Amino acid sequence: MNNLNNNQYNDIIDLPHHVSATRPRMSMIDRAAQFSPFAALTGYDAAIKETGRLTDQRIELSEDSRAALDRKQQLLVGCLADHPEVSVTYFIPDERKSGGAYVTVTGIVKKVDDYQRLLLLTDGTKIPLDDILDLESEMFHRLE
Repeated sequence: MNNLNNNQYNDIIDLPHHVSATRPRMSMIDRAAQFSPFAALTGYDAAIKETGRLTDQRIELSEDSRAALDRKQQLLVGCLADHPEVSVTYFIPDERKSGGAYVTVTGIVKKVDDYQRLLLLTDGTKIPLDDILDLESEMFHRLE
């Protein structure tokens, strides 16, 4: 039977591979893309990952913690001329879902803007005063 099948194609088996004169040769990437799986639910994987992404809930400070934080902010305002370095832990709300994340940045305080309710660092970071959870600095430890 193999001999019979081979005999059927004897007239074309040794012909050169056809190359189109009118169409450019397709790249290997484009050729492979023809056979890639079709994603019928575009964006479904991203939606699943977004749903599974965890966020933190905003911590509500007690009155004592709020008072201690206010004292630290007042000390910062009084020492701005000394260019104090401070580590600020604050809440960044998530843009897509409820909750957010707590981050800590360290920098030199440039200004405390009571009107806009912002803590400004010399590197340009703007931190909303209402989102601050904690302030840490050597200057606070020296005063204790």
